[in-house]
Amino acid sequence: MTGMTRTSGDRTSEASPVTGPFISTWSAVSAFGIGRESFSAGLRDRKPVVTALDPDQWSAPATEACLVPGGDPRELLGRKGTRSMDRATGLAVAAVGRLLDDGTGTRIPGVDESTALVLGTSNGSVRSIMSFTRDALTEDKPYHVDPARFPNTVMNCAAGQSAIRHGLRGPNVTIAGGRASALLALNHAQRLQRSGHARSVVCGAVEEFSAERAWLDWHAHTEQGRAPLTGEGSAVLLLESGAPRGGAALAELAAVEVGLPHAESEVTAVLADCVRRALARAGLDADSVWAVAPADLPGTLGTAERHALDEALGGRTPRGLLCTELLGDTGAVSAAFQITALLSAAESDPESAGRAGVVTTVDREGVVGCALLRFPGPEHGRR
Repeated sequence: MTGMTRTSGDRTSEASPVTGPFISTWSAVSAFGIGRESFSAGLRDRKPVVTALDPDQWSAPATEACLVPGGDPRELLGRKGTRSMDRATGLAVAAVGRLLDDGTGTRIPGVDESTALVLGTSNGSVRSIMSFTRDALTEDKPYHVDPARFPNTVMNCAAGQSAIRHGLRGPNVTIAGGRASALLALNHAQRLQRSGHARSVVCGAVEEFSAERAWLDWHAHTEQGRAPLTGEGSAVLLLESGAPRGGAALAELAAVEVGLPHAESEVTAVLADCVRRALARAGLDADSVWAVAPADLPGTLGTAERHALDEALGGRTPRGLLCTELLGDTGAVSAAFQITALLSAAESDPESAGRAGVVTTVDREGVVGCALLRFPGPEHGRR
């Protein structure tokens, strides 16, 4: 047996098609800009979005990064309630706010106080954790720290603040799983729905840029060659367990599969098995796959991911959607951006109708996984 694979759902249903949950809308805050329209436009243009770093503000190992324009919480959300808010929380609150607003200041259908929120992250705010710890060690006394900044050191700060500011009183969950965070969050969202704890779930991930995180990424890549630029952002979906209350669904979340290779040499085999299981669970074959959105890491892990897709899809080459080359290494939110890239591309590509999209991820800490989205056929229409 090569590695272990942990799957979601009831194994008895793997051979038959599934129905739901459905993705009814999405939003993103990225280096492309704020909101769904900016993300879609950036994806179409295929131009990398790079910002020159001000050395007086960022003591990072690189001179450039893929930053959200106006990513400071006060610029994103205004001055009220943002004095001590960290960048990760601001990005998440902004993304959730954009998701819930129908564009006219009215809350979208399908969301109420009982709506759950599941947010993926790598470590919360690395900058907040490290700077608060540094102050505790360097101030005249350990307790001479700013107490208003302490909540930022808690990993679930972004999810908690997003729920408080937007009135979401359902289950509130933070999941830390590196690049696989968004897929693990989707997995947990489905469990909440199956167990009856929530009909609708706001689900996604967030990652902030900071000099501290940039240095950690730089050291992590020293043995794998040149690292991609560090990126940031947040992307969220509205996942509904029944027919979307706001109209037609954008896609069905047909399957999520997560694998745990014992060693890097098993990444290809375990990830390929995840993709095959996802297709079997949805009652689809490789010919049904319209597009793939891989993590596309540099080095051996990226190669292993490409080989896994080749094995699982029988050498077929569906449309490829690459986000890392445009948005940088966005860490925990990378898989969420891959999903929104699929959703965005499907809305403008008639070839996606009635077919599927595959998102894959490979994390340096040893988690691999995939999500399978099934898009509605022309008879169901599109929004």
